[in-house]
Amino acid sequence: MSTISASQVKELREKTGLGLMDCKKALEGTDGDIDLAIEELRKTSGLKASKKSGRSAADGLIALQGSDGNFFMLEVNSETDFVARDDSFVSFTSETLETYINNSDKSLEQLLADGVEDNREKLVQKLGENIVVRRLAKTEESSITGSYLHSNSKIGCIVSLQGGDQSLANDIAMHAAATDPMAVSPSEIPEDVLEKEREIFKAQSEDSGKPPEIVEKMIIGKVSKFLAEVSLTEQDFVKDPDKKISQLLSDSNATILSFVRFEVGEGIEVEKVDFATEVMSQIES
Repeated sequence: MSTISASQVKELREKTGLGLMDCKKALEGTDGDIDLAIEELRKTSGLKASKKSGRSAADGLIALQGSDGNFFMLEVNSETDFVARDDSFVSFTSETLETYINNSDKSLEQLLADGVEDNREKLVQKLGENIVVRRLAKTEESSITGSYLHSNSKIGCIVSLQGGDQSLANDIAMHAAATDPMAVSPSEIPEDVLEKEREIFKAQSEDSGKPPEIVEKMIIGKVSKFLAEVSLTEQDFVKDPDKKISQLLSDSNATILSFVRFEVGEGIEVEKVDFATEVMSQIES
């Protein structure tokens, strides 16, 4: 029997949407022949459910929970809000988060291989939609931590501080959930992002007809305003706009070590399917 590589398993999984173990077993049974493995998988019920894996899943839930002073968060996606509110989906999301909390040293891929993927496939079969365990995050060890989960479970944020207290960390998590900052401070904004903004501001300012030296000052001013808008520490605190987040931190002798903000479906391109195509896909599945 030939040795099955991780890249072969990855390729088969991308082609079929099935779980890691199913793909590995199929490849082992066909001596690594991907085409034969696909044929074998077609004979199983799993592939029927996996047809749904090609469909966009941009709805879902954020789950967030604290344990021993740390916070853990994950996003599970479904195709519709209707399924996201189903008791089975909610239970699966909660159970997956609990699995992560109990195995926080493992990556998402490892958690999937350890049983989460099997449960996901069963849920796909039951609910008839594509379901994806998309991402997970946790606060930093030995830090002051805080969290915020919006009432609809569509936006969540966790924060790790050095100094301060949990009340401050919770306030900053709530603020970041509302404002969606790009980074903690201006120095963390990627240079390629800044360069794109400069190009946009330059094009806008050049149309003003002002002298080059004035145009340059306009660009500098716009870049500074942009940095203040997207940097967490430079934003006005949503609960008290007269204070910046940096002032809140200074008042408590605290600094932000990190923050993670999840919003359901962000960055996922939703495929537009016409009614006839959707009907046919339901018939074929």
